[in-house]
Amino acid sequence: MTSRSSEPRSPCIVVMGVSGTGKTTVARLLAKRLDLPFADADDAHPPANIAKMVAGVPLDDADRRPWLEAVGRWLHEREAAGTGCVVACSALKRRYRDTLRAACPGVFFLHLTAGHELLVQRLGHRSGHFMPPMLLDSQEAALEPLEPDEKGASLDAGPTPAVIAETAVRLLPRA
Repeated sequence: MTSRSSEPRSPCIVVMGVSGTGKTTVARLLAKRLDLPFADADDAHPPANIAKMVAGVPLDDADRRPWLEAVGRWLHEREAAGTGCVVACSALKRRYRDTLRAACPGVFFLHLTAGHELLVQRLGHRSGHFMPPMLLDSQEAALEPLEPDEKGASLDAGPTPAVIAETAVRLLPRA
């Protein structure tokens, strides 16, 4: 008889990066491909955060704390249930990822990267999102890439989302 703790567990994955990298699109595809629950961390922002961003005001750490804690709780619940999950979340700074890791120690970060010009082009064609293109510079300035001791991988956001999702599947640690 195999104990529950030794059974393979579904991964908890955070698709991270600055605005315009395709986090949500790739995360949705990845969740579908792996048959995992999906969440967009943008949906967890309180109205005050959204109002600041719409006004072109970057969020500070105090704004982000309750938002990251809510995302962390969602990750924790899926990890505890063994269902795994995929979340699209900027997770720009190491300390933000540490907050998520504290809630879900096994989380895997997939950092999507792209050059500034590609991001500006994509954001210029995006509609219906509260994050204005004018905040891209502040996000790029805040970004702290994954460090060697962080469980995760970086992928170029230039290829199609389907190609990125399939590449990501191959990079995931095997349970």
